[in-house]
Amino acid sequence: MSSFPEWRIREARREDVPAIAALTEEFSAYLSELGDTSEFRLDAEALARDGFGPDPAFRGLVAERSGEVVGFLLHHPGYDTDQACRLLFVVDLYVTAAERGRGIGAALMEEAREVARTGGAKQMVWTVYRHNALGRRFYEGIGARNVVDLDLMCWDVL
Repeated sequence: MSSFPEWRIREARREDVPAIAALTEEFSAYLSELGDTSEFRLDAEALARDGFGPDPAFRGLVAERSGEVVGFLLHHPGYDTDQACRLLFVVDLYVTAAERGRGIGAALMEEAREVARTGGAKQMVWTVYRHNALGRRFYEGIGARNVVDLDLMCWDVL
C-alpha cells in the first residue's frame, strides 16, 4: 500500500464504514450541487452489508491522514468481452475538498491500478457524471481517456 509522510493508502476495513459513509454524504452533496438528481442510497448500513459482509459486492481503499479517513475508492472486478480481458470497475472515488490537490486521488487510483494488475485485469473503467468538470480534468490528468462511443444503460430488476 502507498504511504507518504502525511498520509497513506490502505485497504478499507469494516471499522472504516462510518468514515466512508460520511464521505459518501459529502460526495452526494457535491454531485447534487452539480445538478445530479440521483437518489443516493449508499449509507453506513449498505456499506457494511454489501462491502464487508460474507459475500462482498465491492472492495475499497481509503486514504488516511493523521488517522482520519479523508478519501476512498470503491471497486469490483469485471470482464470486457470485446477485449477478452478482466477489468476493474471503479465505482466511486472521492477525496474531501480540504485534502484535494495533494495527490491523494491519484494515489488511490494508482493503488487501484495495482489491485487490477494483481487480479489479472488489463483495464480500469468507471463513469463520471457529465457535469463533473473537476473530476473529468482529474482523470484526464492521470492519463485516462473518455470513451465517447458508448452510452451507459440501466434497467431496474426489482
